[in-house]
Amino acid sequence: MNREKRGLGRGLSALMADVSVPEQGNPPRAAERRIPIEQISPNPDQPRRRFQEADLTDLANSIREKGVIQPLIVRPSPGRDNEFQIVAGERRWRAAQMAQLHDLPVLVRDLDDTEVLEIAIIENIQRADLNPVEEAAGYRQLMDRFGHTQERLAEALGKSRSHIANLLRLLNLPPEVQSLMIDGRLSAGHARALIPTDDPLKLARIVVEKGLSVRDTEKLAKSGPAPAQAKGGRSNDSDKDADTRALEQDLSANLGMKVAVNHREGQENGTITIAYKSLDQLDELCRLLSLTPTAGTI
Repeated sequence: MNREKRGLGRGLSALMADVSVPEQGNPPRAAERRIPIEQISPNPDQPRRRFQEADLTDLANSIREKGVIQPLIVRPSPGRDNEFQIVAGERRWRAAQMAQLHDLPVLVRDLDDTEVLEIAIIENIQRADLNPVEEAAGYRQLMDRFGHTQERLAEALGKSRSHIANLLRLLNLPPEVQSLMIDGRLSAGHARALIPTDDPLKLARIVVEKGLSVRDTEKLAKSGPAPAQAKGGRSNDSDKDADTRALEQDLSANLGMKVAVNHREGQENGTITIAYKSLDQLDELCRLLSLTPTAGTI
Protein backbone atom coordinates (compact mmCIF):
# COMPACT_ATOMS: atom_id res chain seq x y z
CA MET A 1 0.00 0.00 0.00
CA ASN A 2 1.41 3.39 -0.95
CA ARG A 3 2.03 5.81 1.85
CA GLU A 4 0.25 9.13 1.72
CA LYS A 5 2.50 12.20 1.51
CA ARG A 6 3.45 12.96 5.07
CA GLY A 7 3.92 16.22 6.86
CA LEU A 8 7.21 16.73 8.67
CA GLY A 9 7.64 13.08 9.55
CA ARG A 10 5.24 10.55 11.03
CA GLY A 11 4.49 11.38 14.65
CA LEU A 12 7.13 14.11 14.61
CA SER A 13 6.44 15.34 18.13
CA ALA A 14 7.20 11.89 19.54
CA LEU A 15 10.21 11.40 17.27
CA MET A 16 11.60 14.81 18.19
CA ALA A 17 11.24 13.94 21.86
CA ASP A 18 13.25 10.77 21.21
CA VAL A 19 15.99 12.49 19.20
CA SER A 20 16.32 15.71 21.20
CA VAL A 21 18.90 16.00 23.95
CA PRO A 22 17.06 16.62 27.26
CA GLU A 23 17.20 20.19 28.51
CA GLN A 24 19.20 20.89 31.62
CA GLY A 25 17.25 19.90 34.71
CA ASN A 26 15.05 17.40 32.84
CA PRO A 27 15.65 13.65 33.22
CA PRO A 28 16.78 11.72 30.10
CA ARG A 29 14.22 9.61 28.26
CA ALA A 30 13.98 6.13 29.81
CA ALA A 31 15.19 3.23 27.68
CA GLU A 32 12.63 0.57 26.71
CA ARG A 33 15.20 -2.24 26.73
CA ARG A 34 18.91 -3.04 26.53
CA ILE A 35 20.40 -4.78 23.49
CA PRO A 36 23.80 -6.47 23.16
CA ILE A 37 26.12 -4.12 21.31
CA GLU A 38 27.03 -6.77 18.72
CA GLN A 39 23.37 -6.92 17.63
CA ILE A 40 23.42 -3.22 16.73
CA SER A 41 24.83 -1.89 13.44
CA PRO A 42 25.01 1.62 11.93
CA ASN A 43 22.73 2.84 9.17
CA PRO A 44 24.70 2.66 5.86
CA ASP A 45 22.78 5.72 4.60
CA GLN A 46 23.67 7.86 7.62
CA PRO A 47 24.38 11.36 6.20
CA ARG A 48 27.03 12.07 8.83
CA ARG A 49 30.34 10.59 7.69
CA ARG A 50 32.90 12.33 9.90
CA PHE A 51 33.43 11.49 13.56
CA GLN A 52 36.20 13.33 15.39
CA GLU A 53 38.45 10.88 17.22
CA ALA A 54 39.09 13.30 20.08
CA ASP A 55 35.35 13.83 20.62
CA LEU A 56 34.71 10.08 20.60
CA THR A 57 37.49 9.58 23.14
CA ASP A 58 36.00 12.22 25.45
CA LEU A 59 32.55 10.64 25.13
CA ALA A 60 33.97 7.16 25.77
CA ASN A 61 35.62 8.41 28.97
CA SER A 62 32.28 9.89 30.07
CA ILE A 63 30.48 6.63 29.25
CA ARG A 64 32.99 4.63 31.34
CA GLU A 65 32.15 6.89 34.29
CA LYS A 66 28.41 7.46 33.88
CA GLY A 67 27.20 5.00 31.24
CA VAL A 68 25.07 5.89 28.21
CA ILE A 69 22.52 8.34 29.60
CA GLN A 70 20.45 9.01 26.48
CA PRO A 71 19.19 5.80 24.77
CA LEU A 72 19.81 5.15 21.10
CA ILE A 73 16.89 4.96 18.67
CA VAL A 74 17.01 1.75 16.63
CA ARG A 75 14.76 -0.19 14.27
CA PRO A 76 14.70 -3.89 13.41
CA SER A 77 17.32 -4.49 10.72
CA PRO A 78 15.59 -5.16 7.38
CA GLY A 79 15.85 -8.88 6.57
CA ARG A 80 17.85 -9.78 9.72
CA ASP A 81 16.26 -11.45 12.71
CA ASN A 82 17.17 -10.24 16.18
CA GLU A 83 19.42 -7.48 14.82
CA PHE A 84 18.89 -3.74 14.96
CA GLN A 85 19.95 -0.74 12.89
CA ILE A 86 20.79 2.65 14.40
CA VAL A 87 18.36 5.44 13.59
CA ALA A 88 19.88 8.03 15.95
CA GLY A 89 22.91 7.71 18.21
CA GLU A 90 25.76 6.32 16.10
CA ARG A 91 28.25 8.54 17.93
CA ARG A 92 27.20 7.02 21.27
CA TRP A 93 27.44 3.52 19.74
CA ARG A 94 30.99 4.15 18.53
CA ALA A 95 32.08 5.61 21.86
CA ALA A 96 30.45 2.73 23.75
CA GLN A 97 32.56 0.27 21.78
CA MET A 98 35.67 2.21 22.77
CA ALA A 99 34.47 2.02 26.38
CA GLN A 100 34.00 -1.76 25.92
CA LEU A 101 30.33 -1.80 26.92
CA HIS A 102 28.47 -5.08 26.35
CA ASP A 103 24.97 -3.70 25.82
CA LEU A 104 23.22 -0.39 25.20
CA PRO A 105 19.91 1.25 26.21
CA VAL A 106 17.60 1.68 23.24
CA LEU A 107 14.20 2.79 22.02
CA VAL A 108 12.93 0.47 19.26
CA ARG A 109 10.85 2.13 16.53
CA ASP A 110 9.23 0.70 13.39
CA LEU A 111 10.38 3.17 10.73
CA ASP A 112 10.77 2.98 6.97
CA ASP A 113 13.88 4.07 5.05
CA THR A 114 12.50 7.55 4.33
CA GLU A 115 11.67 8.21 7.97
CA VAL A 116 15.08 6.92 9.08
CA LEU A 117 16.83 9.38 6.76
CA GLU A 118 14.61 12.21 7.92
CA ILE A 119 15.38 11.54 11.58
CA ALA A 120 19.11 11.19 10.86
CA ILE A 121 19.13 14.62 9.22
CA ILE A 122 17.18 16.16 12.11
CA GLU A 123 19.56 14.61 14.65
CA ASN A 124 22.55 16.03 12.79
CA ILE A 125 21.00 19.51 12.69
CA GLN A 126 20.64 19.44 16.47
CA ARG A 127 24.33 18.75 17.08
CA ALA A 128 26.03 21.53 19.04
CA ASP A 129 29.29 21.25 17.05
CA LEU A 130 27.65 21.63 13.65
CA ASN A 131 29.20 24.32 11.45
CA PRO A 132 26.90 26.72 9.52
CA VAL A 133 27.39 24.97 6.17
CA GLU A 134 26.54 21.54 7.57
CA GLU A 135 23.45 22.93 9.31
CA ALA A 136 22.33 24.71 6.13
CA ALA A 137 22.88 21.53 4.10
CA GLY A 138 20.67 19.65 6.57
CA TYR A 139 17.85 22.17 6.11
CA ARG A 140 18.26 22.01 2.33
CA GLN A 141 18.02 18.20 2.40
CA LEU A 142 14.81 18.33 4.43
CA MET A 143 13.31 20.84 2.00
CA ASP A 144 14.44 19.17 -1.23
CA ARG A 145 13.85 15.52 -0.28
CA PHE A 146 10.68 15.88 1.80
CA GLY A 147 9.10 19.07 0.46
CA HIS A 148 9.23 20.98 3.75
CA THR A 149 9.04 24.77 3.84
CA GLN A 150 11.18 27.10 5.92
CA GLU A 151 8.16 27.95 8.07
CA ARG A 152 7.34 24.31 8.86
CA LEU A 153 10.96 23.52 9.63
CA ALA A 154 11.23 26.52 11.92
CA GLU A 155 8.11 25.49 13.83
CA ALA A 156 9.08 21.82 14.16
CA LEU A 157 12.74 22.37 15.06
CA GLY A 158 12.25 25.33 17.38
CA LYS A 159 14.23 27.72 15.14
CA SER A 160 13.30 31.13 13.78
CA ARG A 161 12.47 31.30 10.08
CA SER A 162 15.07 34.03 9.61
CA HIS A 163 17.74 31.75 11.15
CA ILE A 164 16.97 29.04 8.59
CA ALA A 165 16.73 31.53 5.71
CA ASN A 166 20.06 33.16 6.60
CA LEU A 167 21.83 29.81 6.74
CA LEU A 168 20.34 28.61 3.45
CA ARG A 169 21.74 31.70 1.73
CA LEU A 170 25.24 30.56 2.67
CA LEU A 171 24.86 27.65 0.23
CA ASN A 172 24.86 30.19 -2.62
CA LEU A 173 28.50 31.01 -1.88
CA PRO A 174 31.31 29.28 -3.84
CA PRO A 175 32.47 25.92 -2.42
CA GLU A 176 35.85 27.45 -1.51
CA VAL A 177 34.15 30.03 0.72
CA GLN A 178 32.00 27.32 2.29
CA SER A 179 35.19 25.37 3.02
CA LEU A 180 36.55 28.36 4.95
CA MET A 181 33.41 28.25 7.12
CA ILE A 182 33.69 24.48 7.61
CA ASP A 183 37.31 24.94 8.74
CA GLY A 184 36.24 27.66 11.17
CA ARG A 185 38.32 30.34 9.45
CA LEU A 186 35.25 32.33 8.38
CA SER A 187 32.13 32.90 10.48
CA ALA A 188 28.57 32.87 9.16
CA GLY A 189 28.38 36.61 9.86
CA HIS A 190 31.41 37.28 7.67
CA ALA A 191 30.08 35.01 4.94
CA ARG A 192 26.63 36.65 4.86
CA ALA A 193 28.26 40.01 4.14
CA LEU A 194 29.94 38.48 1.08
CA ILE A 195 26.83 36.96 -0.50
CA PRO A 196 25.84 39.97 -2.68
CA THR A 197 29.40 40.69 -3.89
CA ASP A 198 30.78 39.91 -7.35
CA ASP A 199 33.82 37.95 -6.13
CA PRO A 200 33.08 36.55 -2.66
CA LEU A 201 36.08 34.18 -2.76
CA LYS A 202 38.57 36.99 -3.37
CA LEU A 203 37.08 39.04 -0.54
CA ALA A 204 36.88 36.00 1.76
CA ARG A 205 40.61 35.45 1.35
CA ILE A 206 41.26 39.09 2.26
CA VAL A 207 39.02 38.77 5.34
CA VAL A 208 40.87 35.65 6.52
CA GLU A 209 44.33 37.03 5.76
CA LYS A 210 43.71 40.33 7.58
CA GLY A 211 41.49 38.93 10.34
CA LEU A 212 38.75 41.46 9.63
CA SER A 213 35.71 41.87 11.86
CA VAL A 214 32.18 41.39 10.51
CA ARG A 215 31.67 45.17 10.36
CA ASP A 216 34.94 45.61 8.46
CA THR A 217 33.89 42.80 6.13
CA GLU A 218 30.63 44.63 5.40
CA LYS A 219 32.62 47.77 4.54
CA LEU A 220 34.93 45.75 2.31
CA ALA A 221 31.95 44.17 0.54
CA LYS A 222 30.44 47.60 -0.05
CA SER A 223 33.61 49.19 -1.40
CA GLY A 224 34.67 46.28 -3.60
CA PRO A 225 34.66 46.40 -7.42
CA ALA A 226 31.17 46.77 -8.87
CA PRO A 227 29.60 47.20 -12.34
CA ALA A 228 28.62 50.65 -13.57
CA GLN A 229 25.50 52.17 -12.04
CA ALA A 230 22.30 51.23 -13.83
CA LYS A 231 20.16 53.83 -15.54
CA GLY A 232 17.18 55.36 -13.81
CA GLY A 233 18.91 56.17 -10.54
CA ARG A 234 19.07 52.57 -9.30
CA SER A 235 21.82 51.70 -6.84
CA ASN A 236 24.22 48.81 -7.40
CA ASP A 237 24.30 46.05 -4.79
CA SER A 238 27.76 47.23 -3.69
CA ASP A 239 26.35 50.74 -3.02
CA LYS A 240 23.76 49.41 -0.61
CA ASP A 241 24.34 49.33 3.12
CA ALA A 242 24.13 46.12 5.13
CA ASP A 243 20.61 46.94 6.38
CA THR A 244 19.25 47.31 2.85
CA ARG A 245 20.89 44.07 1.72
CA ALA A 246 19.53 42.28 4.79
CA LEU A 247 16.04 43.64 4.00
CA GLU A 248 16.33 42.34 0.44
CA GLN A 249 17.37 38.92 1.70
CA ASP A 250 14.51 38.73 4.21
CA LEU A 251 11.93 39.79 1.61
CA SER A 252 13.38 37.29 -0.88
CA ALA A 253 13.19 34.51 1.71
CA ASN A 254 9.59 35.38 2.62
CA LEU A 255 8.38 35.50 -0.98
CA GLY A 256 10.62 32.79 -2.40
CA MET A 257 11.55 35.25 -5.18
CA LYS A 258 14.48 37.61 -5.70
CA VAL A 259 13.72 41.10 -4.37
CA ALA A 260 15.79 44.24 -5.04
CA VAL A 261 15.29 47.39 -2.94
CA ASN A 262 16.56 50.54 -4.68
CA HIS A 263 16.39 53.55 -2.39
CA ARG A 264 17.25 56.93 -3.91
CA GLU A 265 20.07 58.43 -1.89
CA GLY A 266 19.07 61.52 0.07
CA GLN A 267 15.38 60.96 -0.63
CA GLU A 268 12.54 59.03 0.97
CA ASN A 269 11.39 57.21 -2.14
CA GLY A 270 12.66 54.41 -4.34
CA THR A 271 11.58 51.20 -6.02
CA ILE A 272 11.20 47.52 -5.15
CA THR A 273 11.73 44.97 -7.93
CA ILE A 274 10.46 41.40 -7.62
CA ALA A 275 11.72 38.81 -10.10
CA TYR A 276 9.64 35.65 -10.64
CA LYS A 277 10.90 32.49 -12.35
CA SER A 278 7.61 30.87 -13.35
CA LEU A 279 3.94 31.60 -13.94
CA ASP A 280 3.18 29.79 -10.70
CA GLN A 281 5.34 32.31 -8.84
CA LEU A 282 3.59 35.12 -10.66
CA ASP A 283 0.20 33.72 -9.64
CA GLU A 284 1.37 33.47 -6.03
CA LEU A 285 2.66 37.06 -6.11
CA CYS A 286 -0.65 38.30 -7.53
CA ARG A 287 -2.51 36.39 -4.83
CA LEU A 288 -0.42 37.98 -2.09
CA LEU A 289 -0.82 41.48 -3.52
CA SER A 290 -4.58 41.11 -3.95
CA LEU A 291 -5.42 39.77 -0.49
CA THR A 292 -8.72 41.22 0.78
CA PRO A 293 -7.96 44.03 3.28
CA THR A 294 -9.40 43.80 6.76
CA ALA A 295 -12.34 45.94 7.84
CA GLY A 296 -11.45 49.56 8.48
CA THR A 297 -8.45 49.59 6.12
CA ILE A 298 -8.18 51.12 2.69
